[in-house]
Amino acid sequence: MPSHEGRLVHSGQILVVEDDAELLELLLRGLREEGFKAIGASSGHQALERAAANPVDALVVDVGLPDADGRDVCQALRARGMSAPVLFLTARDAVQDRLSGFAAGGDDYISKPFEFDELVARLRAWLRRSDVRPGVEIGGLYLDPIRHALAAGNASVKLSPTEFRLLAALASRPGQTLRRPELVAAGWPAGAIVHDNTLDVYIGRIRRKLSEAHADVELLTTHGVGYSLE
Repeated sequence: MPSHEGRLVHSGQILVVEDDAELLELLLRGLREEGFKAIGASSGHQALERAAANPVDALVVDVGLPDADGRDVCQALRARGMSAPVLFLTARDAVQDRLSGFAAGGDDYISKPFEFDELVARLRAWLRRSDVRPGVEIGGLYLDPIRHALAAGNASVKLSPTEFRLLAALASRPGQTLRRPELVAAGWPAGAIVHDNTLDVYIGRIRRKLSEAHADVELLTTHGVGYSLE
């Protein structure tokens, strides 16, 4: 870990989500030595709780969490209005993995093993950009990446992983039409063969589940372009 000498003090609070206890402790200690405030979580469930309870300026999220895919956790946070930059940590460095991380709402990607100084540099670069995304809230929707479910009021409805990712992408940009290629990128791995009507079938399923949950939102079609949640 870096020494205190010559460090750049930064008051940003970082949420580190990593299930390897030793690595988590090293990252938290190193970030604090660099002048950051840092809090940790070891699971997707804990990450959601801590993000809700604490002001967070940036997140470092391991993709391989014990209870959820870190990308699904990111999408759930985006759908709840979390605008802070997200840097994914993963041992997988395939192009498809990087693309799926960006489609899930991530901002950067660093492969294990990595140099701590590079992680710090990337965090500082992102923290200088204070307007990464506007926060959003829509229709009282709550998306749970652990159970792959949506809740609205007292109703809860299970979603398939693909339905979850599509709905999270739509909820993260309410009122905006997401083009069909954007939704395909959010819902399926890079390179997947997705037939023209497959997206429409999933949108139909999501509409029915929003209705089951009595959600106060509509999933609208922009003909020939894509879909929006309003």
